[in-house]
Amino acid sequence: MNKKATPKPQPSIRKLPKRQMKAGNMLNPTPVVMVSCGETPDEYNIITIAWCGTVCSDPPMCYISVRPNRHSYPIIKKNQEFVINLVSNELAERTDWCGVRSGNKYNKFFETDLTPVRSSTVKAPMIYESPVNLECVVKQMIPLGSHDMFLAEIVAVHASESLFDKKTGALHLERANLVSYSNGHYYQLGKIIGKFGFSVEKK
Repeated sequence: MNKKATPKPQPSIRKLPKRQMKAGNMLNPTPVVMVSCGETPDEYNIITIAWCGTVCSDPPMCYISVRPNRHSYPIIKKNQEFVINLVSNELAERTDWCGVRSGNKYNKFFETDLTPVRSSTVKAPMIYESPVNLECVVKQMIPLGSHDMFLAEIVAVHASESLFDKKTGALHLERANLVSYSNGHYYQLGKIIGKFGFSVEKK
């Protein structure tokens, strides 16, 4: 005789004391990055971006969203290339400065004492002081409203030697002291609380 399956308990629906807000972008935290662009030294610029993320693993692809009135926008649109430079705690102040100052008035590399270095694939420069650099080639530009999205393929990645284990060669990204952005503030990433798949590992 077959035993009847025990029904799964159904969750009770409760009213939670949450306040409904005006629709807005509250997907937090987000990565904060410095995007470097330009084909020649006289065109080089840095723009701070928080609307940035990953969209595909194979091929590796990402996006940045930029307001059309930003100085870097026509540079990226013309050259169809840029470099995403991850931000460490040590770079937070200079990253913020690049976000509130315009390349129309300032040479941001000079003003922040950041170093442009030649990329391996794209013509846009990498930022030497950044712990990780992602060279990107634009595949599609999508007008969205306040921002236009540049959908791009990651064609090369560079990481500082200090992030690698000397014995195993494994990458330890936590050593980079990366910074995230949430509701107008910068935060340094905290302690590790688990790894992918830890919820189903045998104890």
